[in-house]
Amino acid sequence: PQRTYIFTFLLSSRVFIHPHELLAKVGQICIKQKQQLETGTEAEKAKLKSFAAKIIQLLKEWTETFPYDFQDEKSMKELKEIAHRITQCDEENGTVKKIISQMTQNLLMALSTRSQYQEIREKFRQPVTDKGTILKTKPQSTQKDILSVCCDPLILAQQLTYIELERVSNIYPEDLMQIVSHMDSLDNHKCRGDVTKTYNLEAYDNWFNCLSMLVATEICRVVKKKQRTRMVEFFIDVARECFNIGNFNSMMAIISGMNLSPVARLKKTWSKVKTAKFDVLEHHMDPSSNFCNYRTALQGAAQRSQTANSNREKIVIPVFNLFIKDIYFLHKIHTNRLPNGQINFKKFWEISRQIHDFLTWKQVECPFEKDKKIQSYLLTAPIYSEEALFIASFESEGPENHMEKDSWKTLR
Repeated sequence: PQRTYIFTFLLSSRVFIHPHELLAKVGQICIKQKQQLETGTEAEKAKLKSFAAKIIQLLKEWTETFPYDFQDEKSMKELKEIAHRITQCDEENGTVKKIISQMTQNLLMALSTRSQYQEIREKFRQPVTDKGTILKTKPQSTQKDILSVCCDPLILAQQLTYIELERVSNIYPEDLMQIVSHMDSLDNHKCRGDVTKTYNLEAYDNWFNCLSMLVATEICRVVKKKQRTRMVEFFIDVARECFNIGNFNSMMAIISGMNLSPVARLKKTWSKVKTAKFDVLEHHMDPSSNFCNYRTALQGAAQRSQTANSNREKIVIPVFNLFIKDIYFLHKIHTNRLPNGQINFKKFWEISRQIHDFLTWKQVECPFEKDKKIQSYLLTAPIYSEEALFIASFESEGPENHMEKDSWKTLR
């Protein structure tokens, strides 16, 4: 079958059967075919060689696309046994042996890379909750802020894109399939390693929240209104540059940060901001009609990516939590099986098409050079908790109504 069919089949099979059980079935077919074709006539020998070539193709695509399926001993043992049988089918031909040993080598390398990534998992950044340090607002000169590290919106947008692509590269198709198998109450056999798998999704989601909170922190902690206005306008420009690059996830995170109550309530600051650019961004991310405007922009970026000559034009980073919701929605509205009991392949074909698009986008090599100083700030600068943000916000612009006055009292 075509590669797209094999991809869809292997991706969706895990909802119904454990990968090592599926591999065992392939192993059984190998034994059966080998027994049937081992009569020794030339025609049978040719058939056996052709069968061996097809099994190798399947195993090659399986180990390349879903290396994690071979993480457990059962799958590895099964793979070795099948490889041994296939080599016997075409012993005179040394190429088969070569292909199999190369395939095993590549698989072991892929597995070791992934386990290394899991060992150096990032520690979740904890928001600063010590109110005392926040209330004693430090003098502006000694307080390092994003503008002192990078004052060019385009460069910051490029560094954010670098971080996004780095994180996206650690998300695999089977992680995304967890959304279907995780939430399926009819699914009795859960895939192994659920925790490690959904971790990649959670870590990426956590980055989005951190970026939103960082934007809000940077704005709220500025004491002077003029500088606060400059900070707001700077982030609007950064979000706009992210949009132009095709980095919708960072753009959405920045807009979310600016729409958090502690930032949104700073009316005196916003009155000084040239909001025309911000209105355009909000229009792109307008949630009405199921984010229709964003989807149009995403489609445009995807088309540009297909015909692009440079990596710079190939970048497409969708809003990740919307992408996840789409897969979940597809899963929820369509059943896994048809009324006649057969698997609803059309549903899984559509899910795998969307996952395949995502995989194509995540493979784009980042065209921007890494700036360690800027990235270190983005990833480690202290972030305020929601409570701390409100304190900083009320410090900058006092409470306006009874409700705000009550919150301020409680916070103090």
